[in-house]
Amino acid sequence: MELRHLRYFVAVADEKNITRAAERLNIAQPPLSRQIQQLEEELGVVLIEKGSRPLRLTEAGRFFHAHAQELLDKAQDLKAMTRRVGKIERKLSIGFVASTLYGLLPEIVRRFRDRYQTVEISFHELTTIDQLKALKEGTIDVGFGRLKGEDAAIRRIVLREEPLIVALPVGHRLTQQPGPLRMSELMDDPLIVYPKTPRPSFADQVLATFRERMLVPRQVIEVRELQIAIGLVGAGQGIAIVPDSLQGMIRTDVVYRPIDDRQAVSPIIFSARAMDRSQELADMLAIIYEIYEERHIAYVPEAL
Repeated sequence: MELRHLRYFVAVADEKNITRAAERLNIAQPPLSRQIQQLEEELGVVLIEKGSRPLRLTEAGRFFHAHAQELLDKAQDLKAMTRRVGKIERKLSIGFVASTLYGLLPEIVRRFRDRYQTVEISFHELTTIDQLKALKEGTIDVGFGRLKGEDAAIRRIVLREEPLIVALPVGHRLTQQPGPLRMSELMDDPLIVYPKTPRPSFADQVLATFRERMLVPRQVIEVRELQIAIGLVGAGQGIAIVPDSLQGMIRTDVVYRPIDDRQAVSPIIFSARAMDRSQELADMLAIIYEIYEERHIAYVPEAL
């Protein structure tokens, strides 16, 4: 049994269709069917229920699928780490959600570049969900996102819990009110959330913040991205709940106000492949904690 057999089976199990799996793998359908049949013969068990449409896995198939995916993830980790140890490449590909660019991420990368000038850095704007996929595929080496979750193939470190604030159009009635705003005061305005897809996303995080307080916004408007949400706020189409670092996005038509609720936060999460313990990642994590200490930002240090 070879790694290609695992890739073939995982593709078929994920797609639940031989034709789509063959397209995904860029191979013809008959050879793929033969490979799956040979795998079943080698294992001595049936992995896919015969004649099922869409394809359904047997109990043995479900077990094999879970562990096959885990082995493929570990193989990808091993490849990336070995290349780094052997100094074949000195690269670091970073995935990020847009809001982190208004926080400390640019400073983190600048400081990293200054200290480790031989490391080539590239950037990829990706949602948190897409970052996890890109990490598994080896497209990126580290991700900065906002959604919590469990994945055995990914190591995730919550760097900090960033306060949420309210973005209001200039002249809005709440801009005249002194002090932080209560969540209950935000229900009557259309609430603009982002991104619309893929889900779950920061939009769900914001909506959950209302639900946890037994509050329901009068109207919810879903938009594709952060910049559109803030632009609509400036146009007076509603309000938006955003991370505190968004105050770095200076606009003359938008006012930012704090929320009177310490539990209204959004995490900043550092994600990497579970087995990846490369020096580049450890160096970046050390710089992050160094900057947090300089800024007196509370965090729980964790070694990578």
